Amino acid sequence: MKNSNWKIRYTIFVIIILAAFEHIVIGLFPPLIQYIAKDLNVDIASLGFVSAANILVTSISSIYWGYLSMKYQRKKMLIVGTLIWTVSIFLTSFSNSYFQLLIFQIGTGFGLGCIASIGFSVITDYIPYQKRGFILSFWGMAQGFGGISGSILASLTIENNSWAWPFEIVGFMGLCVIGMILFIQDPISGESQLKPKDSYNNNLEAKHIKLLISNGSNVFLFLQTFLMNIATGTLIWIPTLYIYKIMEHGYSMGTSVMVSGYLYAIFQIGGIASFYFGHLGDKFQRKTFKGRAYLTAFFVFISMPLYILLFNWPMTNLSLSNEKDELMILVSILKQIFINPWITLMFVLSLFASAAQSANTPNWMALLTDVNLPEHRGIAFSIANLFNSLGRAVGTAGVGILLGILSNRFTEPNSYIYTLSILQIFLIPSAICYLKMSRNNVIDIKYVNKILKERAGKV
Repeated sequence: MKNSNWKIRYTIFVIIILAAFEHIVIGLFPPLIQYIAKDLNVDIASLGFVSAANILVTSISSIYWGYLSMKYQRKKMLIVGTLIWTVSIFLTSFSNSYFQLLIFQIGTGFGLGCIASIGFSVITDYIPYQKRGFILSFWGMAQGFGGISGSILASLTIENNSWAWPFEIVGFMGLCVIGMILFIQDPISGESQLKPKDSYNNNLEAKHIKLLISNGSNVFLFLQTFLMNIATGTLIWIPTLYIYKIMEHGYSMGTSVMVSGYLYAIFQIGGIASFYFGHLGDKFQRKTFKGRAYLTAFFVFISMPLYILLFNWPMTNLSLSNEKDELMILVSILKQIFINPWITLMFVLSLFASAAQSANTPNWMALLTDVNLPEHRGIAFSIANLFNSLGRAVGTAGVGILLGILSNRFTEPNSYIYTLSILQIFLIPSAICYLKMSRNNVIDIKYVNKILKERAGKV
């Protein structure tokens, strides 16, 4: 029994690591965009579409991976998918043209699609209902810190190496992850909600897909994540905004890229609150099946004015070490947070904004799990992830389009400030979706619980 518990914990740990890598890849791009654009002789907006294509292919392919997971062992599918994105991300570093970069990033997206559907179905099969929001907060936080790690990795390596170097590093790290997957345990579908001796075989049929899409709670969850990610999909451009703000103070491009990566990481510390909000969502949900939706709607809404204010907040009197030593620059940034009131208030704003945003992921995933039967969760998440990634793709591409329009009237960093601020408006309808879905939650969750109790009684 102890050995089984250890394998379950290890499996959850590896799946969370995989979730982080999906966003490490996404986080690599923004700090490197200007270097890649110059090297490949393309404009920045075009590279925004490469990033959007990666996100879009990841979401579309996740549905196909979800289908494969019903025919083959999920562990094997994770190994195959991870091998595909590992090789593709490594080949990205050898791109000599825009076309090659696009093809290799599409290949990377296809491989990453397995994490979205198969990884989610594996982890939810191991999580007990009472701890669903709390455990899934690890998944959400891993995604957030994955994006931060990608940004930092790109910022630190570009100063003394080419833009290709971060992609090579992530490619080698992917090989290590494959070794870790070899030892995970493939769960029985719905294992966390059955007695140890129980099992059942309710495979997904084609007719169920129509049912999933028409499910009241699912419709609002799909729409919510689409709208939410139009806004949050723009956040990977924050380092680029910081680069221009820092360069206004006379610092070089190299120093600005490095500092922006540090600031982006420091300013996302509020994401740690995901643990607490996942736990809080569990408590609210035990009181009423509407609780988690109401809680998340509130924090999604207040994150909008916090981010808009953060984008517009000036980096007045910014003073950094002129040395190229990464550690000394980090020390000078931390010093600014304590002695420069403008940077202090900027840090506080980022803390509250990232904390409020972090409430969404664990509670959204917990709700998606609550309203779908275990055998439907993988494909339900794949469909939801399609809407999720469509939103991120629209947000990422939207930045490029709006920048092209606003750049005719405003210079950097103002063009970036206005672009990112405008796209945060989508957080309002995103919050409203939670309020609208709350009524459906009660009906759908009761139905799922009823079916699972009937199954447990029959086996």
